[in-house]
Amino acid sequence: MGQYSLQKAASQNISQAMELIEEGRQYLKEQGLDQWQGPYPELEDIQTDITKERGYFVTDGRAFVAYLCIDFQGEPDYEKIEGQWNSVSTYAVIHRLAISAANRGKGLSGIVFQLAENLCQEKGVPYIRIDTHRNNEPMKHAIQKNGFQYCGIIWCMEGERLAFDKILTKK
Repeated sequence: MGQYSLQKAASQNISQAMELIEEGRQYLKEQGLDQWQGPYPELEDIQTDITKERGYFVTDGRAFVAYLCIDFQGEPDYEKIEGQWNSVSTYAVIHRLAISAANRGKGLSGIVFQLAENLCQEKGVPYIRIDTHRNNEPMKHAIQKNGFQYCGIIWCMEGERLAFDKILTKK
């Protein structure tokens, strides 16, 4: 993974997090997707991530190249699924993944997922869940390329989302 690492987001970095979110929002708009085209995710979401210590940056040693939320408290929207999860184990959730425009298309999603998996394993959490918009082909590709399996459909405030999970192998 070279020099990439996870760094917990802090309140003094909120503008960098929002910049990455805005770059992600613009990218989704360019793809013709309505995902992230409303208020979500907004400043308050990122502030909550930081307060609850679930906001993370991926850094290359010089700059923040991605932002994501890794939440170990579960996700109420995942309680009802049209389909079936592959485990009922304790899980982490990945939300709000945004990769900088300058680093998009360089295979960084694999590094981001590996860093998230490493953190989960350090915390003894053997399982990850994630969801995305039905038409977000780049994210669906990244999710499946990194070993996540399609489980079904969940519903959140923003509408229908495709749900995926991954049972982590012990290191």
